[in-house]
Amino acid sequence: MHVAVLGAGRVGKAIALDLAKGGEFSVTAADVSQTSLDGLAGAEGVTPLRADLSKPEEVARAVKGADLVVGAVPGHMGFETLKTLIGLGRNVVDISFFEEDPFALDALARERGVVAIVDCGIAPGASNIILGYSQTAMDRIERFDCLVGGLPAMRVWPYEYKAVFSPSDVIEEYVRPARFVEHGEVVVRPALSDPELLDFPQVGTLEAFNTDGLRSLLTTCKVPNMKERTLRYPGHIEKMRVLRETGFFSKDPVEVGGVSVRPLDLTSRLLFPMWQLTEGEEDFTVMRVTVEGEKDGRKVRRVYDLLDRYDAATRTTSMARTTGYTCTAGVRSVARGLFRRPGVSPPEFLGREPGCHLFVMQELARRGVVFHETVS
Repeated sequence: MHVAVLGAGRVGKAIALDLAKGGEFSVTAADVSQTSLDGLAGAEGVTPLRADLSKPEEVARAVKGADLVVGAVPGHMGFETLKTLIGLGRNVVDISFFEEDPFALDALARERGVVAIVDCGIAPGASNIILGYSQTAMDRIERFDCLVGGLPAMRVWPYEYKAVFSPSDVIEEYVRPARFVEHGEVVVRPALSDPELLDFPQVGTLEAFNTDGLRSLLTTCKVPNMKERTLRYPGHIEKMRVLRETGFFSKDPVEVGGVSVRPLDLTSRLLFPMWQLTEGEEDFTVMRVTVEGEKDGRKVRRVYDLLDRYDAATRTTSMARTTGYTCTAGVRSVARGLFRRPGVSPPEFLGREPGCHLFVMQELARRGVVFHETVS
């Protein structure tokens, strides 16, 4: 089969190389950045293609002849790219963190007979798959809680943070209001709210805060208590709140010396170089998913813990591994006919499909991304 990967950043590169490994797929990797494409030069089974994926005609050119497509573009491009792909009749597994409702494209996808799995990364993504599976393995679920963060191994002042995916998507986590569920009601709180210090083995103390990570779970899973929180090194929340409340993340233009400037654009230009992981710089991903409910009349708690680190052998960041390999497991589940549901499907639908949860977990484990499950 031929797969087109749209976006060849750190995560897109990891996806393309994993799919091409062993000759299972031939891969076209498309990106507007020649620098990103150069990182794939000489990779067996991968054909780099320079394309401006903000243009629908360029998307169509990039996926010509593809049996399946991976969407790995920045969030602000994600929805329109997905819409174009569905319109072209291409099955797609998408990881772009876009703000729009993916179910707005469900009718079009069903009409075209397209299988479209969205948000198929680590979180949202693997966390949703775990909850979807838990709904089939337990009689009732009372609480779902996801803690997740990708961090540099070396803490460098002032931000002690580095981004391996689109930094604009990171800033979106700091400004987009967080939605979660308490006692069956949707609650909206500001991003970065309700800070809490938590200890993790082999990592130490991290701070958790509210982010809008539940997304599709708000409508697809009738669980009375659900929350996702992001993890950072202590002190990061306060720095981001100061920038946000001062207006540095605002998209409303201000006039400076007679020139109209969006504060977000200036902030991005200043922050992104400081948030850029250098080649070979190590990172890690820490994640804990807790699902509580009942099985056969008894209370049950399932805890899934993940600690993944930078792979020095392949020079692949942990966030690229955990996000990318969840995506490639989704690709293989579609390619092998394990998941065939036409329409737009969030990852929890994949988790509910018989055999798919086990398949995804096995695919991740084969690549060293291992969830340790504790049942009590």
